[in-house]
Amino acid sequence: MSSSPGTPGPHDRPGPAHRLLRALDRFNAAHPWDHNAHFHRWILRQLPARCDRALDVGSGSGDLARLLATRARAVDGIDADPEIVARARELTGPDGPVTFAVAEAPDGAPYGPYDAITCVAVLHHLPLTDALTAFRERLAPGGTLVVVGLARESTRVDFLLALVSVPLNAATGWIRNKGRPSPRPASMTARTRPASTTFPETVREARRVLPGARLRRRLFWRYTLVWRDRRDPHPAG
Repeated sequence: MSSSPGTPGPHDRPGPAHRLLRALDRFNAAHPWDHNAHFHRWILRQLPARCDRALDVGSGSGDLARLLATRARAVDGIDADPEIVARARELTGPDGPVTFAVAEAPDGAPYGPYDAITCVAVLHHLPLTDALTAFRERLAPGGTLVVVGLARESTRVDFLLALVSVPLNAATGWIRNKGRPSPRPASMTARTRPASTTFPETVREARRVLPGARLRRRLFWRYTLVWRDRRDPHPAG
C-alpha cells in the first residue's frame, strides 16, 4: 500500500539522528548563552592593565566595549548594523568613556592609532586580507590585536572539536540559565552568517599579513588570534 501524495512514507520519516539533532536545537534555543562573551575575560588577559585607546570592531550590543573601558581611557565601538548600535548606546551609561558608531569595517574603521583592537565573530564577514591589513595599520606601536573568529570546518581536528562542543554547549546553556528556559540576550540578536574560510587558510594569510601572529583552535566553534605590534612605543630621541 503506497502513501498518498504529500504524505511522508515510511522511508521519508526522520531517523533517530535527525530527531536527536532537532531536539538538541530546541533545547539550545530554550537555554541560549553567548559563545562570544565566553571569551571576553580571556581577551582582557591578552591586553595590558592600562592603555590609552581601544577599538572594538563589530561591537554589537557593546558588552566587550564596556569591558574594554576598564582597561582603556577611551573606547570606540563600531558596527555595521544601525539597530544594534542604537541598542549598545541604550545599554551604555552616558558618562562612560565608550562611544559607538555605525561603520563598515575595514575601510570605515577609525584610524586611531589604537593600543588595543578587538574583533569577535566578525572577521569571517569581512575580506580577510583587507581587514587584517587595516587592523595592523590602525594599531599604535606596541599595540595588541585580539580576534575571536569562526572558520569553516575542514580537518579532522575541526570536526573533533565540533563534536566535543555539542554536549558541552548544551550543558553550559543549562548551567548558565539554571535549568530554566530563557530569552536570547541582546548580544545574540545581531545578524550572523557561516564562515567560508577554513582555519588553515586563515592561519596562512594571518601569518603573512601579521608575522608572528598566534592562532589557536578553540571549543565552541571558535579560534583565536593574537598579534602584538613590535614597534617600540617609546622610541629614543
